[in-house]
Amino acid sequence: MTSDQTPTLDLVQPTLKQYFGYDAFRPGQPQIIQAAISGQDVLVIMPTGGGKSLCFQLPSLLSTGITIVVSPLIALMQDQVEALQDNGIGATFLNSTLRPTDVRDRAAQIHRGEIRLLYVAPERLLSEQFLAFLDQIHDRQGIARFAIDEAHCVSEWGHDFRPEYRQLKDVRSRYPDVPCMALTATATDRVRQDIIEQLELRSPFIHIASFNRQNLHYEVRQKRKTSYNELLTLIRKTNGSGIIYCLSRKRVDELTDRLQRDGIAALPYHAGMADTQRSENQTRFIRDDVQVMVATIAFGMGINKPDVRFVVHYDLPRNLEGYYQESGRAGRDGEPAQCILYFSSGDIRAIEWIIDQKVAPQTGEPLEQEQRIARQQLWQVIGYAESAICRRTVQLSYFGEAFPGNCGNCDNCLYPKPVEDWTIEAQKFLSCVARCKERFGMNYIIDVLRGSKDKRILSNRHDQLSTYGIGKDRSTEDWRVLSRSLLQQGFLDETNDGYGILRLNALSWEVMRGQRSVQVALIHRAGQMDTQATSKLRAEAELLFDRLRALRKQIANEQSLPPYQVFGDSSLKLMAQQQPCTLEAFAKISGVGSYKLSQYGSRFVEEIRAFCEAQGITPRYSSLEDPAPIELPIDSPPHPVLSRTHFLTLDLYQNGLTPEEIAEKRDLKLSTVYEHLSLLLEAGQAIHLDAIVAPDRQTAIEQAIETVGAVSLRLIRDHLGEQYDYGEIRLVRAKWRSTA
Repeated sequence: MTSDQTPTLDLVQPTLKQYFGYDAFRPGQPQIIQAAISGQDVLVIMPTGGGKSLCFQLPSLLSTGITIVVSPLIALMQDQVEALQDNGIGATFLNSTLRPTDVRDRAAQIHRGEIRLLYVAPERLLSEQFLAFLDQIHDRQGIARFAIDEAHCVSEWGHDFRPEYRQLKDVRSRYPDVPCMALTATATDRVRQDIIEQLELRSPFIHIASFNRQNLHYEVRQKRKTSYNELLTLIRKTNGSGIIYCLSRKRVDELTDRLQRDGIAALPYHAGMADTQRSENQTRFIRDDVQVMVATIAFGMGINKPDVRFVVHYDLPRNLEGYYQESGRAGRDGEPAQCILYFSSGDIRAIEWIIDQKVAPQTGEPLEQEQRIARQQLWQVIGYAESAICRRTVQLSYFGEAFPGNCGNCDNCLYPKPVEDWTIEAQKFLSCVARCKERFGMNYIIDVLRGSKDKRILSNRHDQLSTYGIGKDRSTEDWRVLSRSLLQQGFLDETNDGYGILRLNALSWEVMRGQRSVQVALIHRAGQMDTQATSKLRAEAELLFDRLRALRKQIANEQSLPPYQVFGDSSLKLMAQQQPCTLEAFAKISGVGSYKLSQYGSRFVEEIRAFCEAQGITPRYSSLEDPAPIELPIDSPPHPVLSRTHFLTLDLYQNGLTPEEIAEKRDLKLSTVYEHLSLLLEAGQAIHLDAIVAPDRQTAIEQAIETVGAVSLRLIRDHLGEQYDYGEIRLVRAKWRSTA
């Protein structure tokens, strides 16, 4: 398409609504899409949940030819293709999971012009057989562009380097007229330059979005004997799914087993498992059949599950870039989510051992450059964990983005740690960096300050400096804490080349001249780090939202889809708030495109109408003229609409099965069984509550309801304390409502 044929954004907007159901673009998307459809090379750095995929998916509908999407993971390409097909877009993938007949059928689809996006792994793209096939596509249909997803894999300075990505420049040389779009969620300045060089991007349009994910709550906790119980409480309190990352396969298996024994629907994922088992576990997690995935870093890249409500790093991550990527898998739908990191000195030793194993496979000689980079990255993670300043300030500065602090959504901002004035120590440290001519790293400077007799110091005659030995009154660890604090607060710079050479900047000189003070958090020794109960868990979703989630799950099971591919949580919440009772009003909900309107609209509108009739509610909005949130009158006696699944649970209960046995027999979460029983109670079905909840506990729960109301399970439980669980509170509330 020539430049004078390039669609304007006025023409692009209807396509956005028709195929993806959105009324407006996210920040940066319009400029990226305009650059793409005008034929420019493009580099997109956009955090998880920012809408990277749309940047190449939408242009594929407005361009001549096929968009070739290079994706490193089979699960990722399958997931995106399913979502595109569910939106009525011609997309397919070719990978090693397909039989030869499937490959031939898909090739025929491509030649018939039915496919707009073709997903392939880099290994297949680079094979001679596929390149010959690509030549045919280029000659017949045309290639609109190459979209290189997870482009950080091209750089050895990234957190997930893959050598085959380096060869993609050969494809660019083969098709010099085809533009290229490179996309990734995380990339430092060095990685960005490497991507441009390795993929030979020509004067690319570059978009670097803010790395600030405002909906994520960041917290670091000291790992203790009680940490498992904290984790268990978090999972039980959270109404949604989560990921727990561990450092080793053994830890994954042990933690999964322990969670399962404590009644948590959890599955493992690591490289030691068979491919089929990993794939099955991943599918069950994506489809909400289990709540928790316990995994090594082998899990997650490109996993398109937007409604993950928490990500816990049960062990220390290896680098900040990886941590940002992994924790960023929470809350991709923009809703609040928690990111918790457990930290202990034992994890440091474990990672150092892993770093020591980086050796050349043929000779066994240490890969010194890789080890240096890995150690520098480890100390950056430790600095993040120990930091007393805003977590976002530390994270974003790693990617070269300035952030003023006081985010209001991390443990350090909500519960500031006590600090001490270390200006004098900072002046000593920075002066030593200056006198050593800014040619050395942290450990060397500390050795000079503490008067070390190391032969390098003596040979450099740095034992003759005025700063030599002036820091003997502080421990090595004290000086390390100060050094990391100076880096995080911007009072000092560091080269990112594995050597970590310290460099002074303008703020360094202001500190040395006494124009700025330096505050450092009180140092936490092992076992002293505060554990703040900082997580503000959201109240239970409104009853209609729960009903719509159940309907979504039913439809997803019927079609073998992940639930979020039907509708995302954000769309369901808008439906619950605005109660659209006509297809016309339903079509205006964000996330409802013409395809999904025709596929699912009638069933969702029918469910909303039935809910309103059962609750005695006059629908507030038959259109979206007034989008203000609705407070559902759920304190009034409800009359729930029961379905077949509820009566299946009732039959099993009346046959003598306990809720736990029903959950196991029906392969449901225990919380789902409690929800069924609650709805049955509210509808007047015979449920003998005394057999499930002791009468004295019923009395206490009823008294709490009288005090705080019946709207929020969370408020009731807060009033009662953690010795009461949500299941029994839900049941007693149902009984209370049925007699209210």
